[in-house]
Amino acid sequence: MNNATLPMILEPAVLAEKLNLDNIRIVDLCKTDVYRQAHVPGAVHLEYNKILRQEKPALALLPTEQDLSEVLSSLGISPQTHVIAYDDEGGGKACRLLWTLSVIGHHHFSLLDGGLHAWVNEDHPVDNKPVTVAPADYKVSFAMSASTLADKDYVLNHLDNDNISLLDSRSPQEFNGKTPRAEKGGHIPHAVNMDWTLAMDQKNNFRLKQKDELGPMLDKLGVTHDKEVIVYCHSHHRSAHTFIMLKSLGFQNVKAYPGSWSEWGNLPDTPTEM
Repeated sequence: MNNATLPMILEPAVLAEKLNLDNIRIVDLCKTDVYRQAHVPGAVHLEYNKILRQEKPALALLPTEQDLSEVLSSLGISPQTHVIAYDDEGGGKACRLLWTLSVIGHHHFSLLDGGLHAWVNEDHPVDNKPVTVAPADYKVSFAMSASTLADKDYVLNHLDNDNISLLDSRSPQEFNGKTPRAEKGGHIPHAVNMDWTLAMDQKNNFRLKQKDELGPMLDKLGVTHDKEVIVYCHSHHRSAHTFIMLKSLGFQNVKAYPGSWSEWGNLPDTPTEM
């Protein structure tokens, strides 16, 4: 197995055997103090907020092309690099990085299944020394973003489209308006709810559940392969995990709404349901 054939969902035991592969970059999105205590050997650290841009009320939009170019270049990532991402909180931050890569047409990436929990709990080697790498020269373009990115207007214009499923990755309390976290509570009309944690196997170090578990859950919600799926949460952190989960299951047409509820729920003219 070379870096060109690494799967999207990567088992820790497989990575442990491939740490010296050429042209891979392991990116750690754990909290800084956690990274200082233990990280996958060779992993560079990335502060999560460096791949976000706040434009109130939206809390976590894409960074600018220039800012993202600088971030990826500083990590030694080029368009040919296979990126392997992980974090210490179930995969949301790591998946947000991978979704961001998909927006720019960079599809050489993997999620370390189970993240740091699986890596440490299953006795793989760790390091505690900061890793520095030679910078690359990545020129980011959002020209291909339409295939994976939905903004507010796109969602508004497709609310009544039966060929689109809106999948809300927040908690049921947020979805039902009991915990609004914005000026308005509730959810985008016609959306269905699947709390992102339902996709995690908490008895197996927070790995993604298997296809035979996830498939029926999605089918029951009407989220099927023949539809375009738009995922969102509050700030496209949890729903980034949902995006990668869907892609790993073979869903071809998946978009994410990064404005999510932090934008939608704070605008006066956006329709909502409870």
